[in-house]
Amino acid sequence: MTREVFISYSQPDRDCAFELVAQLEGQGIPCWIAPRDIAPSADWAEAIMDAISAARTMILVFSNSSNLSPQVRREVERAVHKQLSILPFRIEDVLPSKSLEFFLSAQHWMDAFPPPRAPHYARLCGYLKALSGVPTGAPCAASPAVAVAPAVAVAPAPAAPLPAGGALVDAADLQHIERQLAGYIGPLAKHLVKSAASRAAGVGDLIDRLATELESDSERREFIQRCRAPRARL
Repeated sequence: MTREVFISYSQPDRDCAFELVAQLEGQGIPCWIAPRDIAPSADWAEAIMDAISAARTMILVFSNSSNLSPQVRREVERAVHKQLSILPFRIEDVLPSKSLEFFLSAQHWMDAFPPPRAPHYARLCGYLKALSGVPTGAPCAASPAVAVAPAVAVAPAPAAPLPAGGALVDAADLQHIERQLAGYIGPLAKHLVKSAASRAAGVGDLIDRLATELESDSERREFIQRCRAPRARL
């Protein structure tokens, strides 16, 4: 089902995310949020990717927790790939980590602190109504025009050749690593490998960086072994 807004959040911010959904849907703006909108029999990752593809806007509930979340990072990367409008709804005074700054450096931010959050929800509601053309009807709580913070001035690091024992990392190595990573996270592997490759010091370093994208220690160990096993020269 197509929803206007995809809500991206990390688990510690669940209460805030669901409060936000209640406010938006109460004003006629349909939202998609996990796990509410994932069918019991559905594949979790596939459902999230499909929902992002169907949405027009992503609201990122941005905090220190989401800043460090590999799952949030993958959702943001997917949204960028699908050319969604992304609005970080910043509930804590933190800046994006290096793994997110590449994707969020050109975005506008809406600060949602200090508490209470009700006025901030109202501002966001008004902004999304104007963006999507939803009839105003019963307006959100009285609020001034949206005060969107300027974009965080963070420029992505330029891509650079990858020295690996004095030689460049060749296309075969990159394709092999991408295939292994895709077995865990699907098509987002391509974008993660490209991003990490621009900063890695070599093939081994690239593998180690990408391993951090996986959720469990067992998956990380298995991924590293699979990448290194057929490449004795790493």
